[in-house]
Amino acid sequence: MSLNHLNEEDLRYLASLVDAARCSTGESALNTHSRDQSRHQPVRPEVVIWPQTIEEIVAILTYANERRLPVTGWGSGSSLEGNPIPIYGGIVLSFAYMNKILSVRPDDFQIDVQPGVVYKEMNHELRHSGLFFPPDPGAGATIGGMIANNASGTRTVRYGSTKDYVQRLTVVLADGEVIELGNRASKSSSGYDLLHLFVGSEGTLGIVTEATLRLAPIQEEFAWAVATFPSVEAASRTVLDVMRSGINPAAIELLAPECIEVINRCKGFDLTVSPTLFVELHGASTAHLSEAMDLLQALCEDQGGIDFRPGLDRAERDRLIEARHSLGEMIRQVHRDQHRIVIDVAVPISAYPEMIAFAREAAGEAAGTTAYIFGHAGDGNIHLVVGARPDDALAWQAIDRLNQRMVMKSLEMDGTATGEHGVGIGKRKFMPSEHGHSLAWMRKVKTLFDPNGILNPGKMFPD
Repeated sequence: MSLNHLNEEDLRYLASLVDAARCSTGESALNTHSRDQSRHQPVRPEVVIWPQTIEEIVAILTYANERRLPVTGWGSGSSLEGNPIPIYGGIVLSFAYMNKILSVRPDDFQIDVQPGVVYKEMNHELRHSGLFFPPDPGAGATIGGMIANNASGTRTVRYGSTKDYVQRLTVVLADGEVIELGNRASKSSSGYDLLHLFVGSEGTLGIVTEATLRLAPIQEEFAWAVATFPSVEAASRTVLDVMRSGINPAAIELLAPECIEVINRCKGFDLTVSPTLFVELHGASTAHLSEAMDLLQALCEDQGGIDFRPGLDRAERDRLIEARHSLGEMIRQVHRDQHRIVIDVAVPISAYPEMIAFAREAAGEAAGTTAYIFGHAGDGNIHLVVGARPDDALAWQAIDRLNQRMVMKSLEMDGTATGEHGVGIGKRKFMPSEHGHSLAWMRKVKTLFDPNGILNPGKMFPD
Protein backbone atom coordinates (compact mmCIF):
# COMPACT_ATOMS: atom_id res chain seq x y z
CA MET A 1 0.00 0.00 0.00
CA SER A 2 1.46 3.34 -1.09
CA LEU A 3 -0.22 6.43 0.31
CA ASN A 4 0.72 10.06 -0.20
CA HIS A 5 0.97 13.06 2.07
CA LEU A 6 -1.01 16.15 1.17
CA ASN A 7 0.77 18.95 -0.65
CA GLU A 8 -0.27 22.57 -0.97
CA GLU A 9 -2.18 21.90 -4.17
CA ASP A 10 -4.16 19.13 -2.43
CA LEU A 11 -5.03 21.44 0.44
CA ARG A 12 -6.18 24.22 -1.90
CA TYR A 13 -8.36 21.86 -3.91
CA LEU A 14 -9.95 20.24 -0.86
CA ALA A 15 -10.63 23.65 0.67
CA SER A 16 -12.48 24.62 -2.52
CA LEU A 17 -14.96 21.77 -2.04
CA VAL A 18 -16.50 23.12 1.17
CA ASP A 19 -17.04 26.46 2.91
CA ALA A 20 -13.79 27.94 4.23
CA ALA A 21 -14.90 27.53 7.85
CA ARG A 22 -15.32 23.76 7.35
CA CYS A 23 -11.77 22.97 6.28
CA SER A 24 -8.92 23.50 8.72
CA THR A 25 -5.19 22.92 9.08
CA GLY A 26 -5.10 24.82 12.36
CA GLU A 27 -3.21 23.41 15.33
CA SER A 28 -6.30 23.09 17.52
CA ALA A 29 -8.33 21.21 14.92
CA LEU A 30 -5.47 18.85 14.07
CA ASN A 31 -4.71 18.14 17.72
CA THR A 32 -8.38 17.55 18.61
CA HIS A 33 -8.64 14.93 15.86
CA SER A 34 -5.35 13.20 16.67
CA ARG A 35 -6.46 11.13 19.67
CA ASP A 36 -9.43 9.27 21.06
CA GLN A 37 -9.97 8.18 24.68
CA SER A 38 -7.39 5.41 24.46
CA ARG A 39 -3.72 5.47 25.42
CA HIS A 40 -2.60 4.90 21.83
CA GLN A 41 -0.10 7.35 20.39
CA PRO A 42 -1.81 10.45 18.93
CA VAL A 43 -1.25 11.14 15.23
CA ARG A 44 -2.30 14.43 13.70
CA PRO A 45 -4.11 14.50 10.37
CA GLU A 46 -2.96 16.97 7.74
CA VAL A 47 -6.39 18.52 7.33
CA VAL A 48 -9.81 18.26 9.01
CA ILE A 49 -12.91 18.69 6.85
CA TRP A 50 -16.48 18.97 8.16
CA PRO A 51 -18.76 17.89 5.29
CA GLN A 52 -22.45 18.79 5.25
CA THR A 53 -23.70 16.91 2.20
CA ILE A 54 -23.19 13.59 0.51
CA GLU A 55 -22.08 15.46 -2.61
CA GLU A 56 -19.18 16.98 -0.70
CA ILE A 57 -18.14 13.55 0.59
CA VAL A 58 -18.30 12.12 -2.93
CA ALA A 59 -16.05 14.91 -4.23
CA ILE A 60 -13.56 14.53 -1.36
CA LEU A 61 -13.28 10.74 -1.68
CA THR A 62 -13.07 10.82 -5.46
CA TYR A 63 -10.12 13.19 -5.25
CA ALA A 64 -8.48 11.39 -2.33
CA ASN A 65 -8.69 8.05 -4.15
CA GLU A 66 -7.12 9.49 -7.30
CA ARG A 67 -4.31 11.02 -5.26
CA ARG A 68 -4.07 8.07 -2.81
CA LEU A 69 -4.61 10.28 0.23
CA PRO A 70 -5.64 8.58 3.50
CA VAL A 71 -9.16 9.36 4.75
CA THR A 72 -10.42 8.63 8.27
CA GLY A 73 -13.97 9.20 9.48
CA TRP A 74 -14.54 10.89 12.85
CA GLY A 75 -17.60 10.82 15.12
CA SER A 76 -17.01 11.99 18.69
CA GLY A 77 -13.59 10.44 19.40
CA SER A 78 -15.01 8.36 22.25
CA SER A 79 -13.47 5.04 21.18
CA LEU A 80 -11.06 3.12 23.39
CA GLU A 81 -8.87 1.23 20.89
CA GLY A 82 -7.56 4.01 18.66
CA ASN A 83 -10.24 3.28 16.04
CA PRO A 84 -10.39 6.84 14.57
CA ILE A 85 -6.76 7.86 15.06
CA PRO A 86 -5.46 8.82 11.58
CA ILE A 87 -2.20 6.91 11.87
CA TYR A 88 -1.23 7.72 8.25
CA GLY A 89 -2.14 11.40 8.60
CA GLY A 90 -4.10 12.61 5.61
CA ILE A 91 -7.74 13.74 5.76
CA VAL A 92 -10.09 13.44 8.72
CA LEU A 93 -13.79 13.74 7.86
CA SER A 94 -15.58 14.98 10.96
CA PHE A 95 -19.35 14.51 10.92
CA ALA A 96 -20.19 17.13 13.53
CA TYR A 97 -22.26 19.08 10.96
CA MET A 98 -24.04 16.02 9.55
CA ASN A 99 -26.05 15.57 12.73
CA LYS A 100 -29.68 15.78 11.68
CA ILE A 101 -32.61 13.50 12.38
CA LEU A 102 -34.09 13.28 8.89
CA SER A 103 -37.32 11.43 9.55
CA VAL A 104 -39.14 9.57 12.33
CA ARG A 105 -41.72 6.96 11.34
CA PRO A 106 -43.20 5.69 14.61
CA ASP A 107 -45.68 3.36 12.89
CA ASP A 108 -42.73 1.54 11.30
CA PHE A 109 -40.56 1.76 14.44
CA GLN A 110 -37.88 3.50 12.35
CA ILE A 111 -35.77 6.64 12.23
CA ASP A 112 -33.55 8.08 9.48
CA VAL A 113 -30.45 9.89 10.70
CA GLN A 114 -27.16 11.36 9.57
CA PRO A 115 -23.97 9.85 11.01
CA GLY A 116 -23.13 12.73 13.34
CA VAL A 117 -26.26 12.34 15.47
CA VAL A 118 -25.39 11.57 19.10
CA TYR A 119 -27.45 8.58 20.20
CA LYS A 120 -28.29 10.05 23.62
CA GLU A 121 -29.64 13.21 22.00
CA MET A 122 -31.60 11.09 19.52
CA ASN A 123 -33.23 9.13 22.33
CA HIS A 124 -34.05 12.40 24.08
CA GLU A 125 -35.87 13.59 20.96
CA LEU A 126 -37.71 10.26 20.75
CA ARG A 127 -38.87 10.24 24.38
CA HIS A 128 -42.44 11.37 23.59
CA SER A 129 -42.88 8.80 20.81
CA GLY A 130 -42.77 5.79 23.12
CA LEU A 131 -39.75 4.46 21.20
CA PHE A 132 -36.01 4.36 21.76
CA PHE A 133 -32.75 3.13 20.24
CA PRO A 134 -31.53 0.43 22.66
CA PRO A 135 -27.72 0.14 22.12
CA ASP A 136 -26.17 2.16 24.93
CA PRO A 137 -22.36 2.33 25.07
CA GLY A 138 -22.46 5.06 27.69
CA ALA A 139 -20.13 7.58 26.06
CA GLY A 140 -21.30 10.48 23.89
CA ALA A 141 -21.05 8.27 20.81
CA THR A 142 -22.44 9.22 17.41
CA ILE A 143 -24.55 6.90 15.30
CA GLY A 144 -21.84 6.77 12.63
CA GLY A 145 -19.26 5.72 15.19
CA MET A 146 -21.62 3.16 16.69
CA ILE A 147 -22.26 1.64 13.26
CA ALA A 148 -18.55 1.62 12.45
CA ASN A 149 -17.79 -0.17 15.71
CA ASN A 150 -20.99 -2.24 16.13
CA ALA A 151 -21.32 -0.65 19.55
CA SER A 152 -23.34 -2.29 22.29
CA GLY A 153 -23.50 -1.60 26.04
CA THR A 154 -25.42 -2.43 29.18
CA ARG A 155 -28.69 -3.52 27.54
CA THR A 156 -27.15 -5.81 24.92
CA VAL A 157 -28.15 -8.93 26.85
CA ARG A 158 -31.82 -8.27 26.05
CA TYR A 159 -31.86 -5.91 23.10
CA GLY A 160 -28.74 -6.76 21.11
CA SER A 161 -26.03 -4.54 19.61
CA THR A 162 -26.05 -1.88 16.89
CA LYS A 163 -26.04 -4.43 14.05
CA ASP A 164 -29.46 -5.61 15.18
CA TYR A 165 -30.94 -2.13 14.60
CA VAL A 166 -29.42 -1.08 11.27
CA GLN A 167 -31.93 -1.58 8.44
CA ARG A 168 -30.59 0.61 5.65
CA LEU A 169 -27.38 2.51 4.91
CA THR A 170 -26.23 5.00 2.33
CA VAL A 171 -22.49 4.58 1.89
CA VAL A 172 -19.88 6.42 -0.16
CA LEU A 173 -17.15 4.05 -1.30
CA ALA A 174 -13.47 4.91 -1.61
CA ASP A 175 -13.76 5.96 -5.28
CA GLY A 176 -16.79 8.18 -4.62
CA GLU A 177 -19.45 5.71 -5.75
CA VAL A 178 -22.65 5.90 -3.70
CA ILE A 179 -24.45 2.66 -2.80
CA GLU A 180 -27.60 1.97 -0.82
CA LEU A 181 -27.77 -1.15 1.29
CA GLY A 182 -30.73 -2.83 2.97
CA ASN A 183 -34.33 -1.63 2.94
CA ARG A 184 -37.14 -0.52 5.22
CA ALA A 185 -38.82 -3.93 5.44
CA SER A 186 -38.73 -5.72 8.78
CA LYS A 187 -37.12 -8.73 7.13
CA SER A 188 -35.63 -9.75 3.78
CA SER A 189 -34.18 -12.85 2.10
CA SER A 190 -32.92 -10.92 -0.91
CA GLY A 191 -29.29 -11.25 -1.95
CA TYR A 192 -26.05 -11.12 0.01
CA ASP A 193 -26.17 -9.28 3.32
CA LEU A 194 -23.82 -6.45 2.35
CA LEU A 195 -25.52 -4.17 4.86
CA HIS A 196 -23.98 -5.89 7.86
CA LEU A 197 -20.61 -6.12 6.16
CA PHE A 198 -20.29 -2.39 6.82
CA VAL A 199 -21.48 -2.56 10.43
CA GLY A 200 -18.34 -3.03 12.50
CA SER A 201 -15.95 -2.34 9.61
CA GLU A 202 -14.52 0.73 11.41
CA GLY A 203 -14.71 2.92 8.33
CA THR A 204 -12.32 0.72 6.34
CA LEU A 205 -14.81 -0.15 3.57
CA GLY A 206 -16.82 3.03 3.06
CA ILE A 207 -18.19 6.19 4.65
CA VAL A 208 -21.74 5.99 6.04
CA THR A 209 -23.72 9.13 5.21
CA GLU A 210 -27.25 8.11 6.22
CA ALA A 211 -28.81 5.30 8.22
CA THR A 212 -32.28 3.90 8.82
CA LEU A 213 -32.43 2.47 12.33
CA ARG A 214 -34.97 0.19 13.91
CA LEU A 215 -36.42 1.40 17.21
CA ALA A 216 -37.88 -0.51 20.14
CA PRO A 217 -40.89 0.36 22.31
CA ILE A 218 -40.14 1.81 25.71
CA GLN A 219 -41.33 -0.68 28.30
CA GLU A 220 -44.06 0.61 30.56
CA GLU A 221 -42.72 -1.13 33.63
CA PHE A 222 -39.22 -1.66 34.94
CA ALA A 223 -37.53 -2.86 38.09
CA TRP A 224 -34.00 -2.65 39.41
CA ALA A 225 -32.15 -4.67 42.01
CA VAL A 226 -28.70 -4.60 43.58
CA ALA A 227 -27.33 -7.92 44.82
CA THR A 228 -24.05 -8.42 46.68
CA PHE A 229 -22.02 -11.60 47.07
CA PRO A 230 -19.11 -12.95 49.10
CA SER A 231 -16.95 -13.41 45.99
CA VAL A 232 -16.75 -12.36 42.35
CA GLU A 233 -16.94 -16.01 41.40
CA ALA A 234 -20.27 -16.42 43.25
CA ALA A 235 -21.64 -13.34 41.51
CA SER A 236 -20.53 -14.63 38.11
CA ARG A 237 -22.11 -18.04 38.76
CA THR A 238 -25.35 -16.23 39.59
CA VAL A 239 -25.20 -14.56 36.18
CA LEU A 240 -25.16 -17.99 34.56
CA ASP A 241 -28.11 -19.10 36.69
CA VAL A 242 -30.09 -15.97 35.80
CA MET A 243 -29.51 -16.43 32.07
CA ARG A 244 -30.66 -20.06 32.31
CA SER A 245 -33.78 -19.16 34.30
CA GLY A 246 -35.66 -17.33 31.57
CA ILE A 247 -35.86 -14.09 33.53
CA ASN A 248 -34.51 -12.24 30.45
CA PRO A 249 -32.93 -9.23 32.19
CA ALA A 250 -32.62 -5.95 30.30
CA ALA A 251 -29.20 -5.48 31.91
CA ILE A 252 -27.05 -7.46 34.29
CA GLU A 253 -23.80 -5.77 35.25
CA LEU A 254 -21.08 -7.27 37.43
CA LEU A 255 -18.83 -4.98 39.46
CA ALA A 256 -15.94 -6.13 41.63
CA PRO A 257 -15.50 -4.58 45.13
CA GLU A 258 -12.97 -2.00 43.95
CA CYS A 259 -15.59 -0.61 41.54
CA ILE A 260 -18.21 -0.31 44.28
CA GLU A 261 -15.71 1.52 46.47
CA VAL A 262 -15.11 4.08 43.72
CA ILE A 263 -18.85 4.54 43.12
CA ASN A 264 -19.48 5.13 46.83
CA ARG A 265 -16.57 7.56 47.06
CA CYS A 266 -17.36 9.60 43.95
CA LYS A 267 -21.16 9.44 43.82
CA GLY A 268 -22.15 9.33 47.49
CA PHE A 269 -23.71 5.86 47.55
CA ASP A 270 -23.56 3.58 50.58
CA LEU A 271 -23.42 0.28 48.70
CA THR A 272 -21.82 -2.70 50.43
CA VAL A 273 -18.22 -2.95 49.24
CA SER A 274 -18.44 -6.47 47.90
CA PRO A 275 -18.87 -8.13 44.50
CA THR A 276 -22.14 -6.76 43.16
CA LEU A 277 -24.69 -7.32 40.41
CA PHE A 278 -26.82 -4.48 39.05
CA VAL A 279 -29.90 -6.06 37.43
CA GLU A 280 -32.55 -4.26 35.38
CA LEU A 281 -35.81 -5.94 34.38
CA HIS A 282 -38.35 -4.69 31.82
CA GLY A 283 -41.89 -5.97 31.47
CA ALA A 284 -45.46 -5.29 30.49
CA SER A 285 -46.87 -5.46 34.01
CA THR A 286 -45.83 -5.05 37.63
CA ALA A 287 -47.12 -8.56 38.36
CA HIS A 288 -44.72 -10.07 35.84
CA LEU A 289 -41.82 -8.05 37.23
CA SER A 290 -42.70 -9.02 40.79
CA GLU A 291 -42.54 -12.72 39.93
CA ALA A 292 -39.25 -12.23 38.08
CA MET A 293 -37.82 -10.30 41.04
CA ASP A 294 -38.75 -13.08 43.46
CA LEU A 295 -37.01 -15.64 41.23
CA LEU A 296 -33.97 -13.37 40.90
CA GLN A 297 -33.68 -13.05 44.68
CA ALA A 298 -33.93 -16.83 45.12
CA LEU A 299 -31.16 -17.38 42.55
CA CYS A 300 -28.91 -14.87 44.30
CA GLU A 301 -29.51 -16.53 47.67
CA ASP A 302 -28.74 -19.96 46.19
CA GLN A 303 -25.24 -18.70 45.33
CA GLY A 304 -24.68 -17.29 48.80
CA GLY A 305 -25.78 -13.72 48.17
CA ILE A 306 -25.31 -11.59 51.27
CA ASP A 307 -27.68 -8.72 50.42
CA PHE A 308 -30.48 -8.11 47.93
CA ARG A 309 -32.10 -4.72 47.41
CA PRO A 310 -35.12 -4.88 45.07
CA GLY A 311 -37.58 -2.25 43.97
CA LEU A 312 -35.37 0.78 43.42
CA ASP A 313 -37.37 3.81 42.29
CA ARG A 314 -36.67 5.61 39.00
CA ALA A 315 -34.51 8.32 40.57
CA GLU A 316 -32.27 5.80 42.33
CA ARG A 317 -32.14 3.63 39.21
CA ASP A 318 -31.09 6.61 37.10
CA ARG A 319 -28.37 7.48 39.62
CA LEU A 320 -27.03 3.91 39.46
CA ILE A 321 -27.07 3.85 35.65
CA GLU A 322 -25.24 7.17 35.53
CA ALA A 323 -22.70 5.90 38.06
CA ARG A 324 -22.12 2.73 36.04
CA HIS A 325 -21.63 4.72 32.84
CA SER A 326 -19.29 7.13 34.62
CA LEU A 327 -17.16 4.41 36.20
CA GLY A 328 -14.27 4.83 33.77
CA GLU A 329 -14.10 8.57 34.40
CA MET A 330 -14.34 8.05 38.18
CA ILE A 331 -11.41 5.62 38.06
CA ARG A 332 -9.45 8.29 36.21
CA GLN A 333 -10.27 10.85 38.91
CA VAL A 334 -9.18 8.53 41.69
CA HIS A 335 -5.87 7.73 39.94
CA ARG A 336 -4.93 11.04 38.34
CA ASP A 337 -1.24 10.11 38.33
CA GLN A 338 -1.85 7.02 36.18
CA HIS A 339 -2.55 6.16 32.58
CA ARG A 340 -4.97 3.32 31.87
CA ILE A 341 -6.07 0.84 29.25
CA VAL A 342 -9.35 -1.06 29.11
CA ILE A 343 -8.93 -4.73 28.29
CA ASP A 344 -12.18 -5.78 26.63
CA VAL A 345 -12.91 -9.45 25.90
CA ALA A 346 -16.03 -11.60 25.71
CA VAL A 347 -16.59 -15.31 26.16
CA PRO A 348 -19.55 -17.71 25.93
CA ILE A 349 -21.78 -17.19 28.96
CA SER A 350 -20.99 -20.70 30.24
CA ALA A 351 -17.30 -19.73 30.44
CA TYR A 352 -17.93 -16.43 32.22
CA PRO A 353 -17.20 -17.59 35.81
CA GLU A 354 -13.90 -19.15 34.72
CA MET A 355 -12.92 -16.05 32.75
CA ILE A 356 -13.69 -13.79 35.70
CA ALA A 357 -11.56 -15.96 38.00
CA PHE A 358 -8.73 -15.87 35.48
CA ALA A 359 -8.95 -12.09 35.17
CA ARG A 360 -8.70 -11.60 38.94
CA GLU A 361 -5.72 -13.93 39.21
CA ALA A 362 -3.91 -12.43 36.23
CA ALA A 363 -4.52 -8.85 37.37
CA GLY A 364 -3.18 -9.70 40.83
CA GLU A 365 0.07 -10.88 39.28
CA ALA A 366 0.66 -7.62 37.36
CA ALA A 367 3.00 -5.84 39.79
CA GLY A 368 2.88 -2.06 40.05
CA THR A 369 -0.60 -1.74 38.56
CA THR A 370 -4.12 -1.02 39.75
CA ALA A 371 -6.99 -3.04 38.30
CA TYR A 372 -10.79 -2.80 38.22
CA ILE A 373 -12.99 -5.61 36.94
CA PHE A 374 -16.53 -5.06 35.70
CA GLY A 375 -18.58 -5.97 32.68
CA HIS A 376 -21.81 -6.63 30.86
CA ALA A 377 -22.12 -10.00 32.51
CA GLY A 378 -25.27 -11.14 30.75
CA ASP A 379 -23.50 -11.38 27.39
CA GLY A 380 -20.15 -12.61 28.68
CA ASN A 381 -18.35 -9.27 28.27
CA ILE A 382 -15.51 -8.48 30.69
CA HIS A 383 -13.74 -5.15 31.11
CA LEU A 384 -10.49 -5.01 33.00
CA VAL A 385 -9.35 -1.42 33.54
CA VAL A 386 -5.69 -1.53 34.46
CA GLY A 387 -3.35 1.41 35.00
CA ALA A 388 0.08 2.47 36.17
CA ARG A 389 2.21 5.57 36.37
CA PRO A 390 3.24 6.57 32.84
CA ASP A 391 6.96 6.44 33.67
CA ASP A 392 6.84 2.95 35.23
CA ALA A 393 8.26 0.87 32.38
CA LEU A 394 8.14 -2.40 34.30
CA ALA A 395 4.48 -1.92 35.17
CA TRP A 396 3.59 -1.24 31.55
CA GLN A 397 5.42 -4.36 30.47
CA ALA A 398 3.27 -6.23 32.99
CA ILE A 399 0.15 -4.59 31.55
CA ASP A 400 1.12 -5.64 28.03
CA ARG A 401 1.55 -9.23 29.24
CA LEU A 402 -1.77 -9.05 31.06
CA ASN A 403 -3.54 -7.85 27.93
CA GLN A 404 -1.96 -10.68 25.94
CA ARG A 405 -2.96 -13.26 28.56
CA MET A 406 -6.54 -12.03 28.78
CA VAL A 407 -7.08 -12.10 25.02
CA MET A 408 -5.45 -15.49 24.51
CA LYS A 409 -7.47 -16.98 27.39
CA SER A 410 -10.64 -15.60 25.84
CA LEU A 411 -9.78 -17.09 22.44
CA GLU A 412 -8.92 -20.41 24.11
CA MET A 413 -12.48 -20.42 25.49
CA ASP A 414 -13.99 -19.74 22.03
CA GLY A 415 -14.42 -16.07 22.85
CA THR A 416 -13.25 -12.91 21.13
CA ALA A 417 -10.40 -10.43 21.47
CA THR A 418 -12.85 -7.54 21.61
CA GLY A 419 -16.38 -7.71 22.91
CA GLU A 420 -17.44 -4.17 21.99
CA HIS A 421 -14.49 -1.78 21.69
CA GLY A 422 -13.46 -2.88 18.22
CA VAL A 423 -10.13 -3.77 16.66
CA GLY A 424 -8.67 -0.31 16.08
CA ILE A 425 -4.96 -0.23 16.83
CA GLY A 426 -4.76 -2.23 20.03
CA LYS A 427 -6.35 -5.49 18.88
CA ARG A 428 -4.88 -5.76 15.35
CA LYS A 429 -2.17 -8.17 16.44
CA PHE A 430 -4.75 -10.68 17.68
CA MET A 431 -6.71 -10.88 14.43
CA PRO A 432 -4.74 -13.84 12.98
CA SER A 433 -5.17 -15.83 16.21
CA GLU A 434 -8.91 -15.18 16.30
CA HIS A 435 -9.78 -15.51 12.62
CA GLY A 436 -7.16 -17.80 11.12
CA HIS A 437 -7.51 -18.34 7.38
CA SER A 438 -10.69 -16.26 7.21
CA LEU A 439 -8.59 -13.13 7.79
CA ALA A 440 -7.26 -13.52 4.26
CA TRP A 441 -10.85 -13.28 2.97
CA MET A 442 -11.35 -10.14 5.02
CA ARG A 443 -8.33 -8.68 3.25
CA LYS A 444 -9.89 -9.57 -0.11
CA VAL A 445 -13.09 -7.81 0.89
CA LYS A 446 -11.09 -4.74 1.92
CA THR A 447 -9.21 -4.75 -1.40
CA LEU A 448 -12.45 -5.12 -3.36
CA PHE A 449 -14.09 -2.08 -1.77
CA ASP A 450 -10.92 0.01 -1.28
CA PRO A 451 -8.22 -1.14 -3.73
CA ASN A 452 -5.93 1.80 -2.96
CA GLY A 453 -6.28 1.35 0.80
CA ILE A 454 -7.19 4.97 1.55
CA LEU A 455 -9.99 4.34 4.08
CA ASN A 456 -8.84 4.36 7.71
CA PRO A 457 -5.54 2.67 6.82
CA GLY A 458 -3.63 0.77 9.50
CA LYS A 459 -6.75 -0.63 11.13
CA MET A 460 -8.26 -4.12 11.29
CA PHE A 461 -5.19 -5.95 9.95
CA PRO A 462 -1.90 -6.54 11.84
CA ASP A 463 0.23 -4.82 9.20
